[in-house]
Amino acid sequence: MDFNWNDEQLAFRATVHNFIKDNLPENWEHIAHGPASKEQTVFAKEFCGALAEAGLLVPHWPVEWGGQDADPWKAFILAEEMWMAGEPRGGQYMNVNWIGPTLMLFGSPAQQQQYIPPMARGETLWCQGFSEPESGSDLASLRTRAERKGDKYIINGQKIWTSYAGDADTCFCLARTSQGKGGISIFLIPMTTPGITVREIPSIIGEGDIHEVFFDDVEVAETARLGEEGQAWDIVGKALSLERVGIPRFALATTTLHRAVSLLKDQNRFTAGVIEQAAKAKAACEAARLYSYQIIDQRVKNIPTGAEASVGRYATVICERLVSEFVVEHVPEAISGENPMLLAHHQRGIVAGIASGAAEIQLNLIATQYLELPREPR
Repeated sequence: MDFNWNDEQLAFRATVHNFIKDNLPENWEHIAHGPASKEQTVFAKEFCGALAEAGLLVPHWPVEWGGQDADPWKAFILAEEMWMAGEPRGGQYMNVNWIGPTLMLFGSPAQQQQYIPPMARGETLWCQGFSEPESGSDLASLRTRAERKGDKYIINGQKIWTSYAGDADTCFCLARTSQGKGGISIFLIPMTTPGITVREIPSIIGEGDIHEVFFDDVEVAETARLGEEGQAWDIVGKALSLERVGIPRFALATTTLHRAVSLLKDQNRFTAGVIEQAAKAKAACEAARLYSYQIIDQRVKNIPTGAEASVGRYATVICERLVSEFVVEHVPEAISGENPMLLAHHQRGIVAGIASGAAEIQLNLIATQYLELPREPR
């Protein structure tokens, strides 16, 4: 693997960096404080529209869907720069990273025409209906049901911890169509469909970030189903591999660490023990970055990604935790409101081990699929 960026990649990074610099408002750090606040959601739609006009929202997508057929490295460079700035795309990173590409692979022509162009223009926001009150990362135990009635489905159930549900246009929703692991299907459900109720969950990680979503006799057409009945595992496996490595949270963690160290240096508080802890956090950020780069390199070379995605995901969880602990211990005044960007990272770090698949589940996948350790007999 070549660790040097080529001239084209360096130029692309500079283009993205300059765009961000020119298009973020002066009060951006206060907007970024709430990762799913109303204020940031409104701003993200404007920002993503401008990104699309500049050809910087989905450059890695195929030309036929509004992209430029750029390779995965450009997509990751784009994501890194966005996260270093506090992710001004808001919840639309999901559209860009995995929902759009998943529809390109598994969607019907009608679904693709309906949903992909608005994503490419930065006009739409999605949420994912995966977790349930008694079914988090263990999707096989989900209880939301979709009962077929002729050419329609009637959906009943509840989702929880659903980010952006209060403002989302469409839900990428998992529901059970029959018993067993193979009985789960995916539905693309407009959030304005009668029978859907959204309730915000009070949270310390940001206004409007997580919700409960209730489905009471929600009627959707057969054409709302993505793929075949029971195909959810195949589709979700592909989607989550894109999601887990498509979010370079280590970039925001690294930026946060640098900012905290700079504050400590200005106050002559960056001393021996503090330096050691900062170095450990920095090393963890670098490990997460290189794990992610390895997987991007595999994609470029068309090497299937397996449990490596879970390794990269867990490495990112660790780096975010170490950076958050460093800030809390050495710059506690920054997370009391004096420094909104440090507070924003701290809030995101709180859920680092939950979002995109619980850390404990990732460790199980690493143990069984990556290290190939035997399962303990019950």
